[in-house]
Amino acid sequence: MIVNSRYLSTLAALAVFCLAPARGIRAQGAAAAASAPSKIAVINIRNAIVATAEGKQAQAQLQSQFAPKQSELQNLQKQVEDLQRKMSEGARTLSDDEKAKLQREGELLSRRLQRGNDDLNEELNAAQGEIVDGIGRKMLEVLDRYSRENGFTVVLDTSAQGSPVVYGSSQSDITQEIVKLFDQAYPLKGASAAPAAPKPAAPAPAPAKKPTP
Repeated sequence: MIVNSRYLSTLAALAVFCLAPARGIRAQGAAAAASAPSKIAVINIRNAIVATAEGKQAQAQLQSQFAPKQSELQNLQKQVEDLQRKMSEGARTLSDDEKAKLQREGELLSRRLQRGNDDLNEELNAAQGEIVDGIGRKMLEVLDRYSRENGFTVVLDTSAQGSPVVYGSSQSDITQEIVKLFDQAYPLKGASAAPAAPKPAAPAPAPAKKPTP
């Protein structure tokens, strides 16, 4: 999923997850804990979010929600390409008036396509942000509980931009375990099993070049 400012705070909190010592611990116990080696784990938060049943369901809903607009943009893209081909094929046979008309039509369609792409990307980013923020906050609670129960003092997010993780063994990766615990804590309503992973939504068509006479 694409990151935007609406949920960067959640991912930042998950990027380097340090567990504070519990209050009320005796001084002797604190000293012993300090002398013990830190227990560190790694997690890929981005992969974890989209791997949850809730994440898969949300992605499928997004794909269905934005499919009509994507189809409309693909149709506009085809119209622009058809105009470009018509002008290229008729470069020597079309009159100046016909060329000018096609040029205006192409420029109008190209502007509509560009605006449509911009609007789609903005809406898609916002919708994805809502999903990541909602799932990420609940995942932070699951991660907090799991880390405390298993004695982890630090959990690093390998998907975070600028992540300090250079190497992490498979034994230290808790991504799948957190996904499993998340699905148990937040099962889909009315679903007996997690839905299959949806196919990635087709990207919005790239803005076409303006037709040239």
